[in-house]
Amino acid sequence: MAVTKIKPIKSTLSKALDYIQNPDKTDGKMLVSSFGCSYETADIEFEYTLSQALQKGNNLAFHLIQSFEPGEVDYKTAHKIGKQLADAVTKGQHEYVLTTHIDKGHVHNHIIFCAVNFVDHHKYNSNKRSYYGIRNMSDRLCRENGLSVVVPKTGNKGKSYAEYQAEKTGTSWKGKLKIAVDALIPQVSSFEELLQRLQAAGYEIKPGKYVSCRAPEQERFTRLKTLGADYTEEVIRERIEGKRARAAKAPRADRGGVSLPIDIENSIKAAQSKGYEHWAKIHNLKQAAKTMNFLTENRIEQYTDLVSRIEEVATESEQAADALKSVEKRLVDMAVLMKHVATYQKTKPVYDAYRKAKNKERYHAGHERDIILHEAAARSLKASGITKLPNLAAMQKEYEALQAQKEALYADYGKLKKKVREYDIIKQNIDSILQAEKPPERKRENERGIIP
Repeated sequence: MAVTKIKPIKSTLSKALDYIQNPDKTDGKMLVSSFGCSYETADIEFEYTLSQALQKGNNLAFHLIQSFEPGEVDYKTAHKIGKQLADAVTKGQHEYVLTTHIDKGHVHNHIIFCAVNFVDHHKYNSNKRSYYGIRNMSDRLCRENGLSVVVPKTGNKGKSYAEYQAEKTGTSWKGKLKIAVDALIPQVSSFEELLQRLQAAGYEIKPGKYVSCRAPEQERFTRLKTLGADYTEEVIRERIEGKRARAAKAPRADRGGVSLPIDIENSIKAAQSKGYEHWAKIHNLKQAAKTMNFLTENRIEQYTDLVSRIEEVATESEQAADALKSVEKRLVDMAVLMKHVATYQKTKPVYDAYRKAKNKERYHAGHERDIILHEAAARSLKASGITKLPNLAAMQKEYEALQAQKEALYADYGKLKKKVREYDIIKQNIDSILQAEKPPERKRENERGIIP
C-alpha cells in the first residue's frame, strides 16, 4: 500500500533537490536516479527548460511523495516502483530526479520533476483530476508488484489497511463468514436452514430487514449483504435453489456437432427452462437477440469457435500493445536525445570561447550556467553512444512521423480492446444461459441419497 501527495515548488528548487538527495537518507546516494538530466546539475537544467516556457507561471517544479506501508516493501523495489510512477506521470517529457529515503520507519520516494516539459515547453497542469490519475497509477503499480491497495467502498469510504489485509488473507470476520456461507449452501435446502446451521457453528443471528451474523469474540454484527452481490438474502436463496451459481463456469466444449446459435435459441424458446428464467432475469430478450446476431454475423457455430476467436483477438490486442509500447519508448529516447543535442548546439559557442579564453577562471565565472549545461549535454550524448552530432531537423521530422504512427497504433489498439471486451461480454452471456440449463448438483446428489 502506498500513499501519495504532490505539491508545487515555487522557490528554493536547489534546496529541495539537495534535501531529497541527502546521502544519509539515500544510502550514500545509491538510491538516487534521474531522467532527462544529471541529478548533480538538475537545478540548472530545470532552469534552462523553464526559460523556454510558452506559458507564464510561478511553479518551478512539482514534488511528488510516495510513502509505503512500514515493512511491506524493500528499498530496491520501492525505488523501481518510484521510477515506474515517475515515468507514467511525466510521460518521458519532463526532467526529474527520483530518490528513495530509508532513514525512517517507512520507505518513501521523492520525485521532483520540472514544471515545464522539454518537448514543446508547455507547463504541467496539476489539479484534482491529475492527482487522482497519480493515485490510480500508484495503486496499479502496487498491485502489479504484489503490494496491498486500500480498496474504496461505496460512498468513497475506504477499508482500513488491517481490514483489507485480513480479508485478503481470509482471516477477517467477513472473510470467514463468506467461507462459512459458501460451504453450507450446497448442504442446505432453505435460507432458514442455512441460518440454523450458522447458529449451530457458533454464529449469533440477528433477524430483520437485513439479516446479520456475529462470530464468537466479534465486536459488531456483519450484514450478509455487505459481503458482496452474491450474499444478499435473495441471491443466497437462489443459490440454494440452484437458480444461480456464485461463479458460472464455461459450458463443456464437447458439444459435438450441435450448433451454438441453435443451442441458445432452443434454450430461450423453452419458456419453462431454468436457462430461460435465468437469462430473462439477468439480461432480457433484447440482450439475447444481440448475442444471437453477433454469433450469426461473425459466423460462430461452435463454442470452441468462440474460444478460438477470443484467443485470436486477445493475441492481436497484445501485439498492438507491444507495437505501441515500442513506438512510445522510441519517442521518449528521441525526445531526450533532441533535448541534449539542442542544448549542446546552443551552448557550444560559449564553451568554445571558454576553451580559448586566456583567463578561464574569469570567463567561467561569467558564463557558468552555459558551461555546466554544455558539459552535462556532452556527457549525456557520450553515454548514449553518440560520436557524431545528429541532424536536429531530421530528428524532429522523424519524431513527428513517430507521433503520427503512435496515434494510428493507439486508435487500432483502442478498437481491439473494445473488440476484446465485446467478445468477453458475449461469452459471459452464453456461459450464463447455458450454465443455467444444467440441473443443480445438489439436487442430483439428493436424488442419489448422498445428502440427508
